[in-house]
Amino acid sequence: MGKFDGVLLVSDFDDTLYGEDMQIAPANLTALDYFTREGGIFTVATGRAHPTFAPHARCAPINAPVVLSNGSALYDFRDNSMVYETVLPLRVQDDLIQVARDIPEIGFEAYHNDEIYVYQPNDVTASHLRRAGATAQEVPIDRMPLPWSKVILQQRNEILLETQRYMLQRWADHYEVIFSNAVLLELTRKGSNKGGMVSYLANYLGIDSKKIYCVGDNQNDIPMLAISAIPFAPSNCAQAVKDWGARILCSCEEGCVAQIVDILDGIY
Repeated sequence: MGKFDGVLLVSDFDDTLYGEDMQIAPANLTALDYFTREGGIFTVATGRAHPTFAPHARCAPINAPVVLSNGSALYDFRDNSMVYETVLPLRVQDDLIQVARDIPEIGFEAYHNDEIYVYQPNDVTASHLRRAGATAQEVPIDRMPLPWSKVILQQRNEILLETQRYMLQRWADHYEVIFSNAVLLELTRKGSNKGGMVSYLANYLGIDSKKIYCVGDNQNDIPMLAISAIPFAPSNCAQAVKDWGARILCSCEEGCVAQIVDILDGIY
């Protein structure tokens, strides 16, 4: 029996657990090793898809399935199996053709199985793929194979804000349209978000909802912060997360996840 038996800790990956320097703070690794040795369950909820998170699947003591693709998938890297997955409705292809016609500056990445297809790639696309260590094929929208687990719309923030308004005004019943950072706008099936998938995971593992703790830095993390017993965020988080009311910790690079384990150590 450990002091953290039945406690689930879920962290966003980029800019929460994994820093701008593409490292995990040593303090985080030490704290997570202690947390899991004492019976705690730790995992990641990330916007990254399977091919872009797989190289990092053993970068920390993750001992539960990982929430991928901004809440569209739950994947267990311990036995390389998909636990649960949703996909975008097939209408997404025609809807994005309309978006591209009406907002001609927009570019995006579409994720099909372990392949990434891009439309009108731009500087944001190149930077995102470089950070993820991924490659993609540039293909006309109507020739991209379906289904897609998610789409990442990419452009300057003001263009993405226009795109978010455009899509929600027309198709809010079909899609989640939410920022993962200022230049990445994530598109998933309606209801497929980090909060929904963390809840699914907790039920799958038999975790009491009062023992779920989540930390994240951006708008796409708010759905899981909303189900967290204490919603945590690093000090480098987006203003939207601060305005929402998360409990602000030290920065990602300073070891905010280690700070959470220390807080939980006091609670349990």
